[in-house]
Amino acid sequence: MVKSMTGYGGAKSSEGTYKLSVELKSVNNRYLDTSVRLPRSFMYAEETVKSAVQAHVSRGKVDVFISFDAASADGIAVILNEGLASGYKAAIESIGEKLGLDNNLTAYQIAKLPDVLALDKKELEKDEAQKELMRVLERALADFDTMRQREGKKLFEDISSRLNTLESFITFIELRSPQSVEEYRERLTKRMQEILESKQIDESRILTEAAIYADHIATDEETVRLRSHIEQIRGMLTDDAPSGRKLDFIVQELNRETNTIGSKCNSGDITRTVLDMKSEIEKIREQVQNIE
Repeated sequence: MVKSMTGYGGAKSSEGTYKLSVELKSVNNRYLDTSVRLPRSFMYAEETVKSAVQAHVSRGKVDVFISFDAASADGIAVILNEGLASGYKAAIESIGEKLGLDNNLTAYQIAKLPDVLALDKKELEKDEAQKELMRVLERALADFDTMRQREGKKLFEDISSRLNTLESFITFIELRSPQSVEEYRERLTKRMQEILESKQIDESRILTEAAIYADHIATDEETVRLRSHIEQIRGMLTDDAPSGRKLDFIVQELNRETNTIGSKCNSGDITRTVLDMKSEIEKIREQVQNIE
């Protein structure tokens, strides 16, 4: 089933001494363009993250946002600088004695002074941290793929409906083309009668001219190729392999064959049908550009 190039996914982990959050979003792009935003403590994992994304996505501009929070109590130690705290205490007491001030120092007041207390964050164990990151990333990618598949289903349904409409137009052209030849023969006969002012005309000449005209406006090859292209598109829409680029090429072929029919046929009905076909093909092209 086709996948859309646009999507969003995310996952979080709060196990252990830190929290991880991974978000992905993507938009249309001709090729795969992956951008990863990592906290400094995970910079070493950038290529691993890109490889994981490439295993799921073949086309589109994908932005990956990874946030990391090690602010839990288990991940931080509070360090007391005893020498500095004692120095502050002695200095403050000395000021009090010299200036005759009361000295009612509390531990809290000393703790608030610069550099008395410091936070010591535990260093990440890289292998374990990367394993956890990849676990969260895989969940985010699964969520990301689910949304892209959901959007892809809508694209599949819309394109399939328009292909059915195209086939009905092709059938009309196949039925209408022989009538155009007959109408041309009748017009030619009438015109020659008017010019010659006689009802006695060379019927073989009329048949020859009609045959030449029929050969000129024949659309059998184009309609056969159109039906073949439509079947190829249907096959690609049900294939699990990414097919956006191939679909884009085949839609161009649909448009080319339709243009050829339009240039061959002078019938007003066929001309209007060709315009309707081109409108449907353009809508299909717009949808195909969203497919991975």
